Order: sequence, then structure tokens, then C-alpha cells
Amino acid sequence: MEFSSQLLEKAVEEIAQLPGIGRRTALRLALHLLKQPESHTQRLALALSTFREHINFCEQCHNLSDAPRCEICSNPSRKAAQLCVVEDIRDVMAIEATGQFKGYYHVLGGLISPMDGIGPQDLTLDSLTTKVATGAITEVIFALSATMEADTTSFYMFKLLSKYSVGMSTIARGIAVGEELEYTDEVTLARSINTRLPYEKSIRQ
Repeated sequence: MEFSSQLLEKAVEEIAQLPGIGRRTALRLALHLLKQPESHTQRLALALSTFREHINFCEQCHNLSDAPRCEICSNPSRKAAQLCVVEDIRDVMAIEATGQFKGYYHVLGGLISPMDGIGPQDLTLDSLTTKVATGAITEVIFALSATMEADTTSFYMFKLLSKYSVGMSTIARGIAVGEELEYTDEVTLARSINTRLPYEKSIRQ
């Protein structure tokens, strides 16, 4: 693909770095921005720059937050004894949309995937263990996608937390194998949360 402008080429190269965006799509987006008022592009650039510069990770659950502690962790009406472990912020948003879970979350920041060079040390497992070790949590819910990486991560957490007196459950498999949690419809996800089962039973099936 040849460009008549180096400025356009540079813009396309940067946009194409985004996941799921190829060079042709990046070119279409760049040309779209060019047709918009300059103020629109400036607002977009400012919003992205401000987001990248000022976003925080919640000190409690590792979710993205504007403040040191997110709104969910700052809500004293949540059930402190229940902890829902998810991969990332998209899963928190998906579960919150169902309105069925009233406890707190723990965001792993990824899944164990040796093929991608991601090991347990790359996840927020140390702080998860610290939370469970306090004895204040009675149930840990593994709310991960139905993938091989998610199953590997769940099993690792099960082994890691087995020495503590805490119940461990996993969401029911109304979710198809290989399906990402964030794309699951709210009704199915709500049913999976409400009909969760002990983790030990899930690995024996």
C-alpha cells in the first residue's frame, strides 16, 4: 500500500497497532477523522492522552479506576465474604450488567498461557492469596471464560487456595466452551452466576 502523504502513512501505522485493526481499516479510520471537524480529532486525542496518563489500577481489586480505589470496592454495602475472580475489566462490566452479584471482584489481569509466555507470576495471584489468607472471605468464585487457558488458571488457583478454609466455586457452564465471558448475553451470564457449583465438582465432570 503506497501513500501520497507521509503524515497519512504515519497515522495509519499507529492506528493499525490497535487489536483487530488492519491497514485498510486503519486507512478508512484515518480518512474518517480527516473529514471530521478538527476539534473532534483534538477531543479524541485529548481523551486518549488523559486516559493513558491518569488511569489507575484499583489498589484493592486491580480494576481500572479514576481513583486509587474503584467505586465497587468503595461500596460498603457489597458482600465482603464473596470474591469473584475475573480476567479483566470487561468481565467485571459483563457481570455487573446482570445485577446478580453483590460481592467484590479480583481482576487477574490475564490468564496463564505458556504459549504466550504468561505465567502465574504475571497475574495478580499474590494479592489474591493475601485476601483469602485474612479469613474474611468465605467463597471465591472463578468467573472465567470457557477456554483452555481459563481452565488452567482456575486449576492453578484451586491448588493455590486449597490450604485455606474457603469455599471455591465456578460459574455454571451455560457458557459454551471457547466462548469469551464478555460476549455472553446477560441472561445466560446471570444464570451461570446464580447456579455456580463447587469447583471440585466441575473438574470431576
